Amino acid sequence: MRTIGFVAKELGISVETIKFYERKGLIKQPSKPERGYRVYDAALTSRIKFILKAKTLGFTLNEISSLLSLSNDCKEVERMGLQKLEVIRQKIDDLKKLEAVIKDLTVTCQNNKDDTFCPIIESLSRY
Repeated sequence: MRTIGFVAKELGISVETIKFYERKGLIKQPSKPERGYRVYDAALTSRIKFILKAKTLGFTLNEISSLLSLSNDCKEVERMGLQKLEVIRQKIDDLKKLEAVIKDLTVTCQNNKDDTFCPIIESLSRY
């Protein structure tokens, strides 16, 4: 039986994550039978997998909600994808700048002959 616990374990997430998605309206909670447990069918499990995959691509839950509602509007989904791509490219640029700064700081440490003075600590202390 595909209970919430079974699905959570299968997908490697917590039961609370599934309940959170239900509260956010990303998935619909299955109706509870008079006796027994709610059953999460394959379609619902696939929808949760979609959400998890979209999250790994950097989409927010609000964006995922939009993606789910736009399944028949490829141009709008493409626009959202291009927006996300621009955000990712900006983050990459920011990380490259950060990498250069850290690299420069560590080089100054490597070239430092005075063990009582640390260029990185000095640089961070200036702010």
